[in-house]
Amino acid sequence: MDLSPGAVDPLIREVTLKRMKQALRFAKLLDASVVVFHSGYDKWRYDHKVEIWLEKSLLTWEEILKERGDLRIAVENIFEDTPDNLILLMEKLDTPEIGLCFDTGHFNLFSSVSLTEWLQPTLRYISEIHIHDNDRTRDLHMAPGKGNFNFQELFQMLKDSGSEDLVFTVEAHSLQDAIEAVRFLQNYRDLVYF
Repeated sequence: MDLSPGAVDPLIREVTLKRMKQALRFAKLLDASVVVFHSGYDKWRYDHKVEIWLEKSLLTWEEILKERGDLRIAVENIFEDTPDNLILLMEKLDTPEIGLCFDTGHFNLFSSVSLTEWLQPTLRYISEIHIHDNDRTRDLHMAPGKGNFNFQELFQMLKDSGSEDLVFTVEAHSLQDAIEAVRFLQNYRDLVYF
């Protein structure tokens, strides 16, 4: 919740690193393959100065990369309205051990660019997709198809790009939405292997 990988205050980054390292240890116990962390970037908090976030964020991610073991790391979009800060981070880190998690609901809520404009420059970095929907009013975590995110376009782009070895996570917040999500996704088996 309160983690800030790009925090300017070193004590906030210290607590963030502690919690992230705890998550890595727990993920190893679970024999997970990918651990997803939020980017922590919010253009309003950083006064649109991505370089401030990037400088401190790089310190955090470099430390996490040392601790990851066999785990892949994925940085998730949250409040980003464009993928620019995430692309900068991936370019600076320049390692296959860390990639991006594309969150459909967060994109739908906060993006100021089209799905194509977001995915074209980021597809090569994406290792996980979080699947949930909303009506652009709140982060409702509804089953896909209950809101207005264009899943057909997403899955077609993934298929066309040849993206492989992706982790798909349904982020439904109720059992009913989880069941509906599975039913919904069965309609796209020709586009993406689940």
